[in-house]
Amino acid sequence: MSQILFKNMSLLDPRWDEARGGYEVLVEGEHIKEVSPKPIKAAKARVVDCGKRTLMPGLIDSHVHVFLTEVNIRNLENVPLTLLTARSAELMKGMIDRGFTTVRDTGGADWGIKTAVETGLIPGPRLFISGRAIGPTGGHSDSRRRTDYQGAPCGCCNAMVYCMAVADGADEVRKLVREQMRQGADQVKIMCSGGVASPYDPLDSLQFSEAEIAAATDEAKNFGRYVLAHAYTPEAITRAVNNGVRTIEHGNLIDAKSAKLLKSKGGYMIANLVTYFVMKEKAASFGMAADMLAKNDIVLEGALRSLEICKAAGVKVGYGTDLLGQLQVEQSQEFIYRAQVLKPLEIIRQATTIGAEILRMEGKLGVIAPGAFADLIVVDGNPLKKLELFLDQGAHLPVIMKAGKFHKNALK
Repeated sequence: MSQILFKNMSLLDPRWDEARGGYEVLVEGEHIKEVSPKPIKAAKARVVDCGKRTLMPGLIDSHVHVFLTEVNIRNLENVPLTLLTARSAELMKGMIDRGFTTVRDTGGADWGIKTAVETGLIPGPRLFISGRAIGPTGGHSDSRRRTDYQGAPCGCCNAMVYCMAVADGADEVRKLVREQMRQGADQVKIMCSGGVASPYDPLDSLQFSEAEIAAATDEAKNFGRYVLAHAYTPEAITRAVNNGVRTIEHGNLIDAKSAKLLKSKGGYMIANLVTYFVMKEKAASFGMAADMLAKNDIVLEGALRSLEICKAAGVKVGYGTDLLGQLQVEQSQEFIYRAQVLKPLEIIRQATTIGAEILRMEGKLGVIAPGAFADLIVVDGNPLKKLELFLDQGAHLPVIMKAGKFHKNALK
């Protein structure tokens, strides 16, 4: 089995408080074999001299949409799955180019695109998929227009339908959750409040009853999976968490009481700041409607405050971006927005060790340790001192490795 030895670097394992010099890391096959503060004996290993740069785990984005390839998602009504797949491939290559070696897709990506990445047909990060996001009639995942009375059109010619599903009543929810898991979902996405990109539902609407949420979480638990919930308001967050939801997505309007509840249940919040800032600046030029932009302004106001509330309550927050279509190039800007509230090490942990916890891959992702997957990046400097090193589409990342294979190596 081939070996690769990284040496002459500063090692940043996010479990530490700072980067440490003098370490060497040996990769064998897909995994890290050895991490040592002393020279490692590996005579046949290919040596990568990092030139005193920083070696750290690959980044984890816990909230992406690789199939939502349009800012104005209404445009997906006229996108067939063949074109959607081609666009998705380009988006995923951009993600791994930026150092994101793992992403959790929260609605849309299926087992087919996941298999294509796993088998090397297209370059991209590890995909943890949710299948179709599930919500009630008239909710955030109801992709129909008001003039659509005969049900949803065929999903093969309408990408919105392929990415979203509607269920009403606990039995329908239970059946659709089972279907997503049959289709290989790693986790299940449900809608518990209104959304920005859906035109007909108010942000503070409560979507899915307690019985419907409980049906979803019960089925997911029975299958060894978990449920994540789109939820903005304290009421939606409380309803979701009290009925077994493990991770709250967005949570911009969270308050101290609902944050305390989330903490007590051992749940996580995946915040997404960059999408709201960038949509306010650029989404109108891509055709996003005024009513959607008005809702965006509401959640934008609470974005930074939500991080402060969660930090005070001790809630673990994952790194997520939730960017749509052409705006996904802004993925790494999330580091910069969070830095208004959090320290660089806190944000890096959110994009590594906490991300691994969310994926239930502790010890396998997000760390530099024997037995972990060899998902690694080399950074031109110390990101603890300069988060901007994650910007510019990976220009400051001379090495990107996933599962022991180089996606990029400029240190040959």
